[in-house]
Amino acid sequence: MTDTESLDKKPTDGESGGLKKNKKKQKRENAWRPEGPRDPFAMLDSLPEKEQQEIQKALHLFSLGTSLPKTLQQAKKHTYCFWDTQPVTKLGDHITTEGPVEEVDGSVRNEPYLLPQGFSWDTLDLSSPSVIGEVCHLLNENYMEDDDNTIRFNFSPENLLWALQPPNWLLQWNLGVRVDTNKKLVGFIAAVPADVRIYETKKRLVQVKFLCVHKKLRLKRMTPVLIQELTRRVNQQGLYQAVYTAGTVLPTPITSCSQWHRPLHPRKLIEVNYPGLKQNMNLQRALKFNRLPEVTKTKGLRPMTKEDASRILSLLEKNLHKFHLSPLLSLQEVEHWFLPKENVNDTYVVEADNGTLTDMVSFYTISSRVLNHPVHTGLKAACLLYTVCNATGVADLMQDILILAKSKGFDIFCALDVMDNMSFLEKLKFTPSDKNVHYYLYNWMCPLMSPDKVALVLPN
Repeated sequence: MTDTESLDKKPTDGESGGLKKNKKKQKRENAWRPEGPRDPFAMLDSLPEKEQQEIQKALHLFSLGTSLPKTLQQAKKHTYCFWDTQPVTKLGDHITTEGPVEEVDGSVRNEPYLLPQGFSWDTLDLSSPSVIGEVCHLLNENYMEDDDNTIRFNFSPENLLWALQPPNWLLQWNLGVRVDTNKKLVGFIAAVPADVRIYETKKRLVQVKFLCVHKKLRLKRMTPVLIQELTRRVNQQGLYQAVYTAGTVLPTPITSCSQWHRPLHPRKLIEVNYPGLKQNMNLQRALKFNRLPEVTKTKGLRPMTKEDASRILSLLEKNLHKFHLSPLLSLQEVEHWFLPKENVNDTYVVEADNGTLTDMVSFYTISSRVLNHPVHTGLKAACLLYTVCNATGVADLMQDILILAKSKGFDIFCALDVMDNMSFLEKLKFTPSDKNVHYYLYNWMCPLMSPDKVALVLPN
């Protein structure tokens, strides 16, 4: 979306009479003009923060005109030039069987896919502080902002390492795109290995995460090439299926889930105009409606420790088998995904008098920046991962979790209507947002499933 030609165009001799610049104006323009060819990224970075935000907002609004459909009705009128070439089921197909969309012959392309001229692939070593910092910056500036461009994700290195380095992660699956001239990171996509159960089939595949292209390059069609190159690298390891989620409708969702919100600090959310809040409530009513008790009630409720991992694994195995799409976790994965890490994730367990664990709840943290607000600079959201309730009512336990989350400084609690979550969402005053999360399988077909049969939550 950069137009360096128009920026560099000079008036002809015949035009120069009306366009001649005085020396002071020319000097002011040249003050930020680098020697040699102009770098549009450096030009944007050199502007004041407020002007950068205005330009980025305009770019975001412009990009909405060519965005992918967000509803099935819109999707039926859309032409998917890239996805029509991929091994995924087509919109409108009625699938009654399970299996790969395309059988693989084991041959994998040796050479990387070609990028547009001026860009190169880079395998990103996230253990490097400078590299993980670059990835955070790219995501924080370009990954899934709200439509008003006033609230933006604020990923930390700790968030990304938790999401991208579970047991058996591979370096070559952290894929970046750089500009040849200045080595700026402008594209990213990642995959992590996972074992899942799809209906009755146990499958080793990858979870695809954090697909992101710099705003100003989205008309260069880098996204398909990123997907193809990551697919090639995954195929090299003998894996040919993937699971991923998106807020847009692609061919073809196996299920579509709604995102629900529960305000914990409604005053702050109203002041920053948080998207999705009920608009028919004034401040006093919102404070009263969302009031929570001061203390928890569940006896034996405490944070998880490492010694709880094997018992949590047992709880999850007994609970998750009833769903059509669920993770198959190892002990090491339980420790990775659930052991609490400050400002990354939290897990609470209920321990009975005899020492057995009867219940557990886990959630992860998403931090956001608030732009151009006179008071607030950030928001903190808790996003539900898993609940298992055997001895405690799920609504009672979740109310205690809301109390604990509020005491830890979270502003809002988010949950999908997956698993058994609908049994407490409305009761605990969660409200549905206008955001949907669509689940997809790559090179695997199966019958559609309802959200309450999904037990796979992808921290993304």
